Amino acid sequence: MLFDFSKLSPADRQYYLHNAVAPRPICFASTIDQKGNVNLSPFSFFNVFSSNPPIVIFSPARRIRDNSVKHTLENVSAVPEVAINIVTLDMVQQQSLASCEFPKEVNEFEKAGFTATPATRINPPLVKESKIQLECAVIEVKPLGNERGAGNLVICEVLCMHINDTLLDENKKMDPRHLPLVGRLGEDWYTVVNEQNLFQVPKPNTSLGMGIDSLPSAIRTSQILTGNDLGQLANFASIPPLDPAFQDPHLKQIVHYFSVNPDQMELEIHRYASQLLSKGEAGTAWQVLLYSVVS
Repeated sequence: MLFDFSKLSPADRQYYLHNAVAPRPICFASTIDQKGNVNLSPFSFFNVFSSNPPIVIFSPARRIRDNSVKHTLENVSAVPEVAINIVTLDMVQQQSLASCEFPKEVNEFEKAGFTATPATRINPPLVKESKIQLECAVIEVKPLGNERGAGNLVICEVLCMHINDTLLDENKKMDPRHLPLVGRLGEDWYTVVNEQNLFQVPKPNTSLGMGIDSLPSAIRTSQILTGNDLGQLANFASIPPLDPAFQDPHLKQIVHYFSVNPDQMELEIHRYASQLLSKGEAGTAWQVLLYSVVS
């Protein structure tokens, strides 16, 4: 079904974008006004856009309901500084509470039960409970329109970052398995990073992948192998040579039972290769597939 955005209401545009462009990291933004009053609010239109200079951008959009603007936008326009606190699972409910549209004079740190701690380079306070905090200077606020739902790009330069020591190994590196980051989806839905939903996709750094168009026809047109399967195989720089010493008991069993039916044997070999690929064993999968190609 085609959705022509020129014919959708602002609310419908927001609905489909929020559900389709997800998960989104959350910018939990601490700002102050010219009188020093603190505001704390989350924004899921947020990401990193440059490392040199270190730039992150978030966007407080105009409210769909009445076209009003957020206190955060007013604050960064008056005092161009923001503390961006990264949201993890242990603070997601309090973060949501801070998104309530409290009156301007209300301190969301107090309402949501967070601890304000002084920053080192900027005036807005940090959220102590956040395991990663970015101190940022706002270098530009770019309005994207004046209508309901229009975003306002708050372009921030990261001056420094605080990382909880428990997230760092002896080499000062971070392991995503120890950082339950929260992502925003549409409506009331969120997601969390954990070991159950983490996976790695090897990317060639020193050579180009050969591409799916370079795979043998029998593999490329397989009825079993998926696009993800083919992507893993085609990530190799070239088709690996068949190892004459390669032995696999399951492959041997497939050949034994289906040798009288070559077409079925090929399907079973491809099915086995797909299982290997699902476990990240691409090298073994290639050896299994090469047997069917050369036999």
